Amino acid sequence: MPTSTQPRHIAIVMDGNGRWASLRGLERHAGHRAGIDSVRLCIEECVRRGIEALTLFAFSSENWQRPGAEVEALMNLFVEALDHELPELQRNGVRLRFIGERQRHSAILQSRIAAAEVATSGNAGLKLQIALSYGGRWDIVDAAQALAARCVAGQLRPQDINESVFADALQLAGLPDPDLLIRTGGEQRLSNFLLWNLAYAELYFCATLWPQFDRAEFEAALESFAGRQRRFGLTGAQVDASA
Repeated sequence: MPTSTQPRHIAIVMDGNGRWASLRGLERHAGHRAGIDSVRLCIEECVRRGIEALTLFAFSSENWQRPGAEVEALMNLFVEALDHELPELQRNGVRLRFIGERQRHSAILQSRIAAAEVATSGNAGLKLQIALSYGGRWDIVDAAQALAARCVAGQLRPQDINESVFADALQLAGLPDPDLLIRTGGEQRLSNFLLWNLAYAELYFCATLWPQFDRAEFEAALESFAGRQRRFGLTGAQVDASA
């Protein structure tokens, strides 16, 4: 049972970019651009602290329903950010991976994604996942379809599907489940993010809009996590006895 006061894997719902921009009389895409600084800060902090994995919710399956101009601006920003940030990720030994329905993206963005993943695949530092066109329900259905196909092909028996086998078919296969979920922007919901993997995550919500999320806010989230008793179905007394 995990007992560390520091999470191995942090997941973040980066909420509030549009509201940050609106409060300043700017277009929503200006908030998304400003939020890149907070992304960079969180990556740097995870690298500095030796945290194993960081998964960022950048664009959900439902976000495709947003105004076309905003979606286009976001996609262009993703391409630009990949080109700009990749050298720094390499210097920090970060392994970059994207999760989600990548076939929905433009050929240019798909090419950039594939190239960035290949370029960082040998890095042994922070495992950084960007959830792009991702939905938790889609992830679960996609895993179920993949396992069903293996059963039809005679490669797997239905009775052999357990939680471990199912988890290995999900987008975060090979990584520990997130210990800590941070959501900025004041909302207190999962918004279809990592529904399977967040089953036992500690949840931390703050009102800070994402472009204003700084080191002090990151530290506050980690301090909150460190002060919680993670029981995983046991009693508090059992956890204390095993510590």
